[in-house]
Amino acid sequence: MKFISFLLLVVFTLHSNAQKLSKSDKLSLENIRSHVNFLASDHLEGRRTGTKGEELAYQYIKEQFVKNGLAPKGDNGTFLQAFEVNEGKQIATASFFIIDGEHLKTEKDFFPFSWSVNAGGEAVASPSLHESGAPWFWDIKELLQENENNPHFDLMTVIRSKEKDAVQKGATALMVYNSGTKDAGVKYDGKDRSALSTIPVIWLQKRWADKIAKDPSHMMDISFKVLQEEKVRKGHNVAGVINNSAATTIILGAHFDHLGYGEDNNSRNTGAAAIHNGADDNASGTAALIELSRILKKEGNKNYNYLFIAFSGEELGLYGSKHFADHPTVSLKDVNYMINMDMVGRFNDSSKTITIGGVGTSPAWGSLLTEKKPPFTIKIDSSGTGPSDHTSFYRKDIPVLFFFTGLHTDYHKPSDDFDKINYEGELMLVKYITRLIERSSKTTRLAFVKTKEQQVGTSTRFTVSMGIMPDYTYNGGGVKVDGVTDGRAAQKAGLKAGDVVIKLGEFFISSVESYMQALSRFKKGDATKVKVKRGNEELEFDIAF
Repeated sequence: MKFISFLLLVVFTLHSNAQKLSKSDKLSLENIRSHVNFLASDHLEGRRTGTKGEELAYQYIKEQFVKNGLAPKGDNGTFLQAFEVNEGKQIATASFFIIDGEHLKTEKDFFPFSWSVNAGGEAVASPSLHESGAPWFWDIKELLQENENNPHFDLMTVIRSKEKDAVQKGATALMVYNSGTKDAGVKYDGKDRSALSTIPVIWLQKRWADKIAKDPSHMMDISFKVLQEEKVRKGHNVAGVINNSAATTIILGAHFDHLGYGEDNNSRNTGAAAIHNGADDNASGTAALIELSRILKKEGNKNYNYLFIAFSGEELGLYGSKHFADHPTVSLKDVNYMINMDMVGRFNDSSKTITIGGVGTSPAWGSLLTEKKPPFTIKIDSSGTGPSDHTSFYRKDIPVLFFFTGLHTDYHKPSDDFDKINYEGELMLVKYITRLIERSSKTTRLAFVKTKEQQVGTSTRFTVSMGIMPDYTYNGGGVKVDGVTDGRAAQKAGLKAGDVVIKLGEFFISSVESYMQALSRFKKGDATKVKVKRGNEELEFDIAF
């Protein structure tokens, strides 16, 4: 699960009843335990999307689908559906920077800003001179000192302005450095999708900033080339179907990817790099998915077809499920509803409570969820959106349910291991979903209802929100709006799904992170302007927080 932020609206208080394990229950329990044990083993190294560990996981899931009698429903008659995860840019290995014969090390000594044009050059230049036909050097020490207490100061905006000035005056490149003691906080940001510069713009790290500052009049022999390339990795969904030649299909899904060693900066681990096995998140949901495929193949109601999808790329922003929803291998018009299972392995035997999201997406869910003697208490979240893959199907106007047994201290840490899973509790949930599907077969096709939008989470602290759901899979400049919350600032201002936010106030927006950083500069009661791209137009709206 990418991020947890539930609003629990309604609570159904139900009574638990002791359950004795039948022979079939014991088999299911053994299967679930075996699946989690494999998927959450160190051998898979955290199942990070696009790695060997992900491959080992999807091959295992495919084998289990075959064993359970499913037919392939991925691309080209296979069980797999490949998709690309564009991570932005990376500095190409052919980049170099040489000063007076010394080769600087990429990132350690220099790096191009992510919006720098790919180019190179040779020159003999002095940092103290800003001459036409030569590279410019710019020390931002005084700039940082002057704006130390300015809450609206944005260094990248100032650098872009300096770049334009340098171009107008004939500079062939702009070399930026800081000889002061105040940390400028400049890092290579491959996710920045700002418009490209017309000359190379390069950051020189502290070691070279100090050298240049000692003798700024020195004529330096410079040779450089900065090249950036797209950073892309490939993920894979696994899809299998039970085709009963029915009129409608139920989709059951769970993501199987996790954090690897925490390379994508989504770990809560504060210690040394370690394997994040993700037993609860989400080997548990994947195990439930596999076991449900076996049960429904053997004894499922024949009034439905059943499509089982194990998604990858969820931890990066719902990449796999969004790709499937945009490139379905079945007609989405024939889908009755979708059930998503994410973190279903930590059922608490004391509170005996689970959370079910998406209940507001169909008026039928209220009665279908009710049982005379249910095994647990159910907390209800009505929203069809949230931090997991059901969101991608809700956005296609499909009723959804999202099963979740609760957050815990091991979330997104290496300590989320298989020995902490409550297997008996997970079995109760699997059996409940089986009964729910059977009850739904006695109803007509479920009606779809739009619900409130859940807000996204971020590491950046802010006190205001525009009320948009960003499209994390968008790899252009700015932030693409995937959804707009009714009654919130963006909707009142006139923003629509599909708009691309490119500027908020005086801050240019190049990525989700820069959008969050811009939001952190505002407080409740503030008003500003927001600029968006809508098709080929650029529109500006007044917005109040």
